[in-house]
Amino acid sequence: MKVIDSIATQAAGIAALRREIHAHPELCFEEVRTADLVAAKLTEWGIPVHRGMGTTGVVGIVHGRDGGASGRGVGLRADMDALPMQEFNTFEHASQHAGKMHACGHDGHTAMLLAAAQHFAKHRDFDGTVYLIFQPAEEGGGGAREMMKDGLFEQFPMEAVFGMHNWPGLPTGTFAVSPGPVMASTSEFKITIRGKGSHAAMPHMGIDPVPVACQMVQAFQNIISRNKKPVDAGVISVTMIHTGEATNVVPDSCELQGTVRTFTIEVLDMIERRMKQVAEHTCAAHEAVCEFEFMRNYPPTVNTPAEAEFARQVMIDIVGEEHVVKQEPTMGGEDFAFMLQAKPGAYCFIANGDGTHREMGHGGGPCTLHNPSYDFNDDLIPLGATYWVRLAETWLQRASA
Repeated sequence: MKVIDSIATQAAGIAALRREIHAHPELCFEEVRTADLVAAKLTEWGIPVHRGMGTTGVVGIVHGRDGGASGRGVGLRADMDALPMQEFNTFEHASQHAGKMHACGHDGHTAMLLAAAQHFAKHRDFDGTVYLIFQPAEEGGGGAREMMKDGLFEQFPMEAVFGMHNWPGLPTGTFAVSPGPVMASTSEFKITIRGKGSHAAMPHMGIDPVPVACQMVQAFQNIISRNKKPVDAGVISVTMIHTGEATNVVPDSCELQGTVRTFTIEVLDMIERRMKQVAEHTCAAHEAVCEFEFMRNYPPTVNTPAEAEFARQVMIDIVGEEHVVKQEPTMGGEDFAFMLQAKPGAYCFIANGDGTHREMGHGGGPCTLHNPSYDFNDDLIPLGATYWVRLAETWLQRASA
C-alpha cells in the first residue's frame, strides 16, 4: 500500500478534526459550524476559499505550480451533513446533539478531503487547478444540485468531478469502482384514496378505501415482475398506510406512501406511468377517487466509463489490483448523481471494515450506514487522502500531455 508519507504523518491531527465534526453533527443546509471549521483550516493552509454556494457549501481552490494558468481543473467532492437520528454510541466523540448523528460517515469524507488539502497546500506538483468541493445537504436536501444552481461548474470550470463514500463490510485497504449505474434514483409517492365513510356493519352504505388500497399495493408489484425487463432493476416499496380511527367505522380515505428506486430514467418513467394508471383505474373500478403524487428526488448515480477506469488505475497503483474490486450497485441514493449528469466522473467506495475499529462505548448494533451504532474508521484517512491526491495529480498530468 503506497500511502503518502506526509499524509500519514498528519493523519492523527485530521482524525481529531473528524471526531470534532462527529461530536457536533449538523443537518442539511445547517452545516454552519462544519463549514466554518473547513474554511478555517483551508485558510490556515493558504488555500483560497469560496463560501455560501448551496447555502453552506465551501470550495477550496488549489492552483498548481503554473498558478492555474493552463485552465485545466478537476473537482474532488466530500459531503458534510449528518442524519436526523439518535446516536447509540457513548464514546468520547459521540454526538452532543440529541437527534442528530453522523451515521453515514460524512465526517470522515470531509476529513479525508481535508487531509488531501493539507498535502496540496505544500505539494503542488501539477499544472492546473484542483477544486475541493465540501458539499452540504446530501441526505435528502440535494446540496449538489443547489451548488450547481449557484454556479459551481461555471465559477470553477473542471473537466471531471469525482466522489467517494466509505463502505462498511469490505475489508479495509480495499476500493471499489465500476462504470455505469452504481446507485439508484430515489423517488417518493403519495396516493390518497377517497371513498365514502360508513358504519362498519353496513359497508354497502359507503365506499371502503381499505380494500382498494390492498389491491393497489399488490398490483404495484406486478409492475416490477411483469412490466419491466427482468434484467432491469427496480423497486416499489409501499412503506406507510394511514387510515381509520375506530374499529367500527369504514374510513373516508386511505393514504399510501413509499419509495421507488431504479438504475435508469427509462425504467423510472415506466414505473411512474404505470403506478398512476394502476392507482387511478383501481380507484375508478371501486367508485373511489384517487389523488396521485410522485416526487423525483435524486437521479441514478452513473459513472462514466473512461473516468471509472481512470480511477481504478489510480487505485491499483496505490493498493494493488487484488484490492480493487467491482463496485456492486446499491439501491441507495446519492445526490452526487446531479454532478455526474453535468460532468464526466466517477463515484467510488472505500472500505470501512467490519466495525472492529470502534472504541469502547460503541452501541450494540452493527457498524453499518444509517445505523445508530456506526462510526467512521479513522484508519482510512491516509488512504483516502492519498487516493484524492494521486487522482488529481494523475488527471492533470494526463490532461496536460
